[in-house]
Amino acid sequence: MARARKPTPAPPQPSAEAGSPASAWPLSARERSLVSRRLLAWFRRHGRDLPWRRDAQPYRVWVSEIMLQQTQVERVCDYFRRFLERFPSVERLAEASEADVLAAWQGLGYYRRARQLHACAQRVVAEHAGRFPSTVAELSALPGIGRYTASAISSIAFGRPEPIVEANSRRVLARLAGYDRPLSGTAGDGPIWEIAAGLVPARQAGLFNQALMDLGAMVCRPAAPSCTACPLARHCVALRDGRTDELPRLATPKPSVAIEEVALLVVHDGQLLVVQRGEAEWWAGLWDVPRAAGPLGPLRRAAARDGRLLGEVRYGVTHHRVRVDVVQLPAEAAAAARATVADGSRSPASALGVALASEPAATAWVSLSGLAALAMPSPARRILELLTSPLPASPGEHISSSSISA
Repeated sequence: MARARKPTPAPPQPSAEAGSPASAWPLSARERSLVSRRLLAWFRRHGRDLPWRRDAQPYRVWVSEIMLQQTQVERVCDYFRRFLERFPSVERLAEASEADVLAAWQGLGYYRRARQLHACAQRVVAEHAGRFPSTVAELSALPGIGRYTASAISSIAFGRPEPIVEANSRRVLARLAGYDRPLSGTAGDGPIWEIAAGLVPARQAGLFNQALMDLGAMVCRPAAPSCTACPLARHCVALRDGRTDELPRLATPKPSVAIEEVALLVVHDGQLLVVQRGEAEWWAGLWDVPRAAGPLGPLRRAAARDGRLLGEVRYGVTHHRVRVDVVQLPAEAAAAARATVADGSRSPASALGVALASEPAATAWVSLSGLAALAMPSPARRILELLTSPLPASPGEHISSSSISA
């Protein structure tokens, strides 16, 4: 274990009335050089061995950065390898169908990222001859690439001295400078970006930025940071002032919203009805089972009257907490529920009918072999696990478009 050095005097902490943190927390050129050298030396010894770091080509960096948005590094590693095996170049990704891209993305969640990834690949091929631009301005003009992703690609793949701010580096920078104003996601990050811009070195900017992220993930953790192992401890205002457990200050999170639904597993002739999610819905473009929104009690009674209640599934989407009762429903009962919509019935069964009679992007009857090939969100897969009577699958039987008939 490295010996803990006595911290050197740090500059005063910025007050709430101070100007920008970059000016309120000045570092001399010598101090900036020390921060860079110490952090890079630590990174060479302790940095994480991640698959996308072994070859920092722009395509690989871009795919990894999109995958890492709101997803843990450990989960991304295997997905990254499989995705690159399937789409080894931006040209291969651009020429693939959206359905193939969504299928390869299954399990990562936030499927809008996959759709934007596909659209971005097509733009890079069409407008840049398959070569990613190197500047933040040009990268930011592409679909799905925001300020952080553009800066990450520019610095890591092209070596440009661009700062980055994401969850881990945000925490390091806020503690380092003693920045004590509330932060919430990317809202209010302007001053933190200014701090980062004041630290990023002209050379080895990509390594510096990756080191900053690793330091936040491995040492400067949200709770119980390992300050004695931190290469930047002598520069840290939060450590000097005994405030590492207070900083960064986070804004009050949004209150969670409870949603109750009934998922309908409509079975007919050995096949299951699925619907494709529309543009304005979660998981746009993916396949799901029909659902009806609460209140749950009447819906459950209506669904279970002619079907079979299989159990429940719970999951979270953004700040929503969703509970789903799963009901297996014969096609005849589903047709009867849909018929209640036509006569204007206000009975609970009409809510089931609305779920079945709405106009999704597409509907299909699918065998088990077809289900395996469909791009579906993880909650839908969990719902299907409750299907107690497996659907018989015959060779060559896959997907056939249809609608419910009585």
